[in-house]
Amino acid sequence: MHLRQYLFLIIFFTSSSLVIAQKVTISKETLIALTPKWEGERFPDGRPKVSDDLIQRLKSVTLEQAWSVLKGEGYTHQLEQGWENIHAGQVLVGRVLSAQYMPLRPEIRKELEKEGVKDGRIGDMVSWPIDMLQKGDVYVADSYGKHNDGPIIGDNLATSIITKTVNGVVFNGIVRDMEGLRSIPGFTSFFRGSHPSYQQEMMITGINVPIRIGPVTVIPGDIVLGKQDGVMFIPPHLVEKVVKAGELVQLKDQFGHQRLKEGKYTPGQIDGKWTPEIDKDFATWLETKNKK
Repeated sequence: MHLRQYLFLIIFFTSSSLVIAQKVTISKETLIALTPKWEGERFPDGRPKVSDDLIQRLKSVTLEQAWSVLKGEGYTHQLEQGWENIHAGQVLVGRVLSAQYMPLRPEIRKELEKEGVKDGRIGDMVSWPIDMLQKGDVYVADSYGKHNDGPIIGDNLATSIITKTVNGVVFNGIVRDMEGLRSIPGFTSFFRGSHPSYQQEMMITGINVPIRIGPVTVIPGDIVLGKQDGVMFIPPHLVEKVVKAGELVQLKDQFGHQRLKEGKYTPGQIDGKWTPEIDKDFATWLETKNKK
């Protein structure tokens, strides 16, 4: 059996698509197999652990800059738009911890709850992913856009989420208690809408499994870059390249703006392909800047 076929069967039988053996999470070994290009540190559950430094630097990278790098690497379906958000204009970055919700099927939920007891999970299913969150995580959930009786968090669970992660959430679904959510500083979140009801007739079929958010296949350990214009999910092995490329573009922009103000070059020279003279000038400018 080829590796690709093997991985497909692993996902098919251990993810949220089917509940075989009633397991809610995939194994560490499976998650490592699904992220083979990541060579750095990992969490005990197998998720790639992109460094805090890179994640913080990612905040200043634009969606356009990140998109350009990802497209060049062959990742053309990493952006989803059309969100409502809390604290508009703020940036959300962090490591994905995922959850898959599905419409209730009583016998399946019953078996999943039995497995949850064996795994030491506490309370209703809706709290299980929250109990697993760590600092720097972003809780990313697909609750299939269910509206009435669809909200999977309100201000109480949101308080727990931000306490654990210092981050907000990305939900392909609905929230409740909007006034309370807006009162939580730093709870920068993206979601599909709000409703005063609470989740019913739903179940979690997967935690830390691959999920779909719009056109994006989201893998646990991906890095969220959420900005006003959309949410991008960056494969962990490309985060450093995205950050460095973005920082270089920002430096070139600073240089170009300065030289345009000085009248040294024309807009056509700065916007077009740089000549060797401009490249040399930029290198000198950058060296001087780094010495300051």
